[in-house]
Amino acid sequence: MAHLLMVESWVGSMSRLLPRAIREGGHEFTFLTRDLHHYLRSVPEGATHPLLGARNLITADTNDTDALLPEIERLHAALRFDGVLTSCDYYLPTVARIAGQLGLAGSPPDAMQNACRKDATRRVLADAGVAGPRFAVHEEWADIARAAREIGYPLVVKPVDLCAGMYVRRVEDEEQLNAAVRALTDFPVNARGQRRQPTVLLEELLDGPEVSVETVSYAGAVHVVGVTDKSIGGSPAFIETGHMFPAALSAADAEAAEQTALAALKALGLTEGVVAHTEIKLTSAGPRVVEVNPRPAGNRITELVRHVSGIDLAAAFVEVSLGRAPDLRRRDTGLRSAAIGFLVPETSGTLESLGGDGLRNAPGVLEVQLAEPGKQVKAAGSNNEYLGHVMAGDAEGLGARDHVEVLLGELRSGLVIR
Repeated sequence: MAHLLMVESWVGSMSRLLPRAIREGGHEFTFLTRDLHHYLRSVPEGATHPLLGARNLITADTNDTDALLPEIERLHAALRFDGVLTSCDYYLPTVARIAGQLGLAGSPPDAMQNACRKDATRRVLADAGVAGPRFAVHEEWADIARAAREIGYPLVVKPVDLCAGMYVRRVEDEEQLNAAVRALTDFPVNARGQRRQPTVLLEELLDGPEVSVETVSYAGAVHVVGVTDKSIGGSPAFIETGHMFPAALSAADAEAAEQTALAALKALGLTEGVVAHTEIKLTSAGPRVVEVNPRPAGNRITELVRHVSGIDLAAAFVEVSLGRAPDLRRRDTGLRSAAIGFLVPETSGTLESLGGDGLRNAPGVLEVQLAEPGKQVKAAGSNNEYLGHVMAGDAEGLGARDHVEVLLGELRSGLVIR
């Protein structure tokens, strides 16, 4: 039995999948957080809160890494950790520094820091010749406006240090650019109390479908698990509305996406102790890197992968965090594809009702999670405002996405927000 230190977590699906993987692997974990109530306020699926499975719950200021490291060393002397990990993007650099300090498995801190800052990622990939959009990074409005004119409208405005598509916007002209930049300026602290960087990233708007490449890095090699497709909605935001694994791609497109993701991960130095989710646009000019996320995919993509291939990416994440070889053997699960679709609110108000009675018993359905009537709803501007999801599988081929779209249509037909 190994003992892992988990430093913070998301409160979504990975908050449950990771403790489950640790338990099923025969291990245990100590949970470290700056705000235990942040997790206690969340309502997990099922009856048992995942943190009840922790060996220890410890509070400390996880936002002050320099002050935290000596505290971690004292804890390590008493509790003896075999690995350290987190599912929360905002703490991946902290975990890399802890791993380095304690001599545990993990990526180099500099590599993780570069992967978690979108501007640093762009610079590293550009220097390595890995294809991406034309981009510019500035803080002052005059520089931002000039760079936007040089790139050309429409373009994409991004924060360099937020997740879930927050404040990522397509802008058509300088007026919209100014509004997007002001919105970023008005959000100086993230949801974990960390002060944000004022830097603004401008990117060329890319054409073509978007996919993600799921990988596991271990012992200096990057192993491709598969390619997931993605649907995007909510313009001018970029909200993920669904995924299917595996993506319905030609062999050539899948190979191009995989090779581009591998090149990006190697350029960033993420070849050890990482489960990664790399987003790629298959543009008319060839594949382009959108983002490199050095943690397991969110939005329950890891469950899509597990349902189809039998590969448990959360379990692989635990094993590589312990410096052990992950089990990446494929198994016949009886499914050829699995997809998820999200119910995205377009208006604000109070949720009165949803359609889809009996959805959970429909053929092929793997999961249904829906908000309860009475919930206060905010018109979606990122991936954080979903009203629920439907997941379904297809035993015959790549029909899971079409099946999920039909089921989502039933839900939308009864959706009332007032």
